[in-house]
Amino acid sequence: MEFLRTLLEQQPMMALFLTIAIGYLVGEINIKGFSLGVGAVLFVALAVGWFAPKSAPAGMVGTLGLALFLYGVGVQYGKQFFLGLTSASGQKANLMALIGVLLAGLTSVLFVKTMGLNVGHAMGLFAGSGTSTPTLQAAIVTLGNDDAAVGYSVSYPFGVAGPILFLYVFFLLLKPKIEVPAAGGLDLLEIALRNPECFGKPLGEVAQALPAGVQIVALRRESRNEPASPGLVLAENDVLLAAGTNKDALAQAGKSLGEPAHGRLVKDRRDLDYLRMFASRPTVVGRALGDLELPGQKAAIVAEVRRGDANLQPRPDLVLEFGDRVGVLAHRDDFKALRQYFGDSIKGTAEFSYISIGLGMALGFLIGAIQIPLPGIGKLAIGLSGVLVVALILGNLRRTGGLNWTIPLSANLVLRNLGLTLFLAQVGMSSGPKFAATVADTGFLMLGLGAVVLVALVLPILVLGLWVFRMPYDEVAGIVAGACGNPAILAYANKLAPTDRPDIGYAMIFPGMTIIKILFVDIVPALL
Repeated sequence: MEFLRTLLEQQPMMALFLTIAIGYLVGEINIKGFSLGVGAVLFVALAVGWFAPKSAPAGMVGTLGLALFLYGVGVQYGKQFFLGLTSASGQKANLMALIGVLLAGLTSVLFVKTMGLNVGHAMGLFAGSGTSTPTLQAAIVTLGNDDAAVGYSVSYPFGVAGPILFLYVFFLLLKPKIEVPAAGGLDLLEIALRNPECFGKPLGEVAQALPAGVQIVALRRESRNEPASPGLVLAENDVLLAAGTNKDALAQAGKSLGEPAHGRLVKDRRDLDYLRMFASRPTVVGRALGDLELPGQKAAIVAEVRRGDANLQPRPDLVLEFGDRVGVLAHRDDFKALRQYFGDSIKGTAEFSYISIGLGMALGFLIGAIQIPLPGIGKLAIGLSGVLVVALILGNLRRTGGLNWTIPLSANLVLRNLGLTLFLAQVGMSSGPKFAATVADTGFLMLGLGAVVLVALVLPILVLGLWVFRMPYDEVAGIVAGACGNPAILAYANKLAPTDRPDIGYAMIFPGMTIIKILFVDIVPALL
């Protein structure tokens, strides 16, 4: 054992990655649907740090890892975050989450006043109950020690398992009726125009009256196919090709326009054929579809955009990202030019601009270092949350001039998971000895306090959402997941309610509540 301890302490980088590997193995252990996931890295790191105290790598490793995580989150969810701040439903959701987060924070402060709990431990309980690793880092920096890591590691299991248990119990009690959307995929419907009210009108005017999510992408007239354009004047017996992801909406559009045309347009590929390509050229990524000038001798139209596992309606304001698969209706003679225009490289699913990441991260660190004077508290710097703030802004902008700020989803997930893993491993190895000593001194007291803080976070959101504001269950589940932050909670919410509302709620809530949690642990210790 002494040989192993010496080896780990002499090779801290080896110890770091060995900790990560063992942590992920432990995280995959599933007990009746519950697993720690990436959080297991922290517990393995605490054990390694206790066993070999000098094996912890430099703190810069953890700082870099957390910065990568925050930047990836901000760039991905920037647009949804700002939409949540401006929409009525988003403001209501953020208010609910804010109440839950502040109650959890006040509960942890109450333990300092009534039970003599160490301030660092209390801030760690708050961060762990909300499974917020950035909050843990902020608490460590603010307090100048690793006490928060002890409280975090004690309450983290409750932060993951507690919200999942609450969602499960409330689902059983309420038995909500959740309409599951149809399986993803682009559906097509050919419609022979028979409605006299549409004759002589421009296609753009007729399309405005169609159900949401339905788009006219092509037209057949006099045995010739052509891409749809808003200025095209419709006539009786025109055959319209409607596209959408909702079969019911397509059927409704068909009834309002005419009758099924039974494959006349799709079977004839002389003038129009379908081509799907990867968007991988920097000149098209970050630009809206309406701004693209498709090449070729014949007219073409974007009929489909698939991002990850989701089909997106090709609206003119839809901004392309690296790795998007773009479906185009065009003449076969123009296929080569279109492939060159979009790039059509599978490498685009993992490529991104290191220039944009470098500039974005540098600006984030600069903003985080600015000290803001606060009366009665002193000077406050938001630290690494500056990276998150800048990333949210850049994620909302998407593109500035020729510089694209977006990151492909696959690459974004890799950066975020790697960064989070590095931070958890480094901070756990650094605080291992102190964690063991604290648990030996306090016994089960800290565990119980962590559970109470978690209840103060989750229960108010559920009560306000389900009974005060009377929101749908799947929307409230997304808000709970966003307020708590752990992706495992979101995954469970999606399992109970397989709609897009949990994802939307998470995207609106998570970035803002992360900033609130960080500011809480930055300000409250000065007041105590």
